[in-house]
Amino acid sequence: MIQSCDIAIIGGGLAGLTAALHLSNSNFNVLVFEKNPYPRHKVCGEYVSNEVLPYLNSLGIHPFQLGAKSISLLQVSNRNGLESKSQLQLGGFGISRYTLDHHLYTKVKERVPVLQETVTEVKFQSNQSTIETLSGNTVQARFVIGAFGKRSNLDKSLLRPFIQKKTQWMAVKSHYTGDFPEHMVSLHHFKGGYCGLSKIENNNVNLCYLTTIDAFKRYKVINDFEENALSENPFLKNFLKQATPVFDTPLTISQISFERKKAVDNHVFMIGDSASLIHPLCGNGMAMAITAAKLVADTFLQNKNSKRNELEKIYMQKWNSTFSKRLSYGRLLQAVMMNSILLNTGLKLSKRNTNLISFAVSKTHGKPL
Repeated sequence: MIQSCDIAIIGGGLAGLTAALHLSNSNFNVLVFEKNPYPRHKVCGEYVSNEVLPYLNSLGIHPFQLGAKSISLLQVSNRNGLESKSQLQLGGFGISRYTLDHHLYTKVKERVPVLQETVTEVKFQSNQSTIETLSGNTVQARFVIGAFGKRSNLDKSLLRPFIQKKTQWMAVKSHYTGDFPEHMVSLHHFKGGYCGLSKIENNNVNLCYLTTIDAFKRYKVINDFEENALSENPFLKNFLKQATPVFDTPLTISQISFERKKAVDNHVFMIGDSASLIHPLCGNGMAMAITAAKLVADTFLQNKNSKRNELEKIYMQKWNSTFSKRLSYGRLLQAVMMNSILLNTGLKLSKRNTNLISFAVSKTHGKPL
């Protein structure tokens, strides 16, 4: 039996679920595909800019009722121990994907079917898309929203250029119990990468770092890498020395691509990491995913009588005007974080101008929604 819907959302992560929740307030017939069960952990910085808080509240999502931690201070350090602290212009909150995604899921499934299915192919023909799943089910949709993350087999079937290229990046994430300031998010440089720390609900601390595969190869084992490479930074060394891991095994992801992607590809409206991945500074990828969900939902809700090509054009313009500059600044800031000389110079300058780092980070953020 072939099912049909107005809008199919492939991926039930932060972006996909937020878009589903927003669109469920309309008369659209929405369907969500998610291959994994809830709740679950994901590799993520788990810091969210307050720019999206008004929007989440409007959807009935209240992070602080879920135990989120309010964060207002940013700390940056290099591996020699030089540090700088700065107030974040908007501030943010720390919450795990385990908790936030699951809460969104419970809200969405009250209004929208969420199918635990792996989508294997999306074909566009005669002004509609046909979605095939691993179990052999078929769904026809007027429109498809892609929220399937950083890398997916769907990227291959859609022949997206970035998926053909090998990348140098990998990320590792774990939760810890230990002493860490509740109101602070920190970013610490080490040889070959940088690591973020921030508190989340239950007073756990999220540790997530990005490094190059070449830097990791020298040690091969995560524990050895953290005891040597990460611990060159005295702040990370002190934290790891007194902290206790919550996870039996850290979560990892490799082949992370920061290549440019299309916001609409093969007639699929891309959101979140499927549309583009910002360099992970202060965790603004979560806020971008939520913002993109709003952009795509508004595109459909505000232009119900528009033709497909007009909708695609409107969304691409919205996406580019909202995110293009942020991504450029993100690339620039990562280049500084990965260069010892530039980072050292920046930290010294920030001692004279305490607003320097806050200003630089604000360029990767947006205004309150």
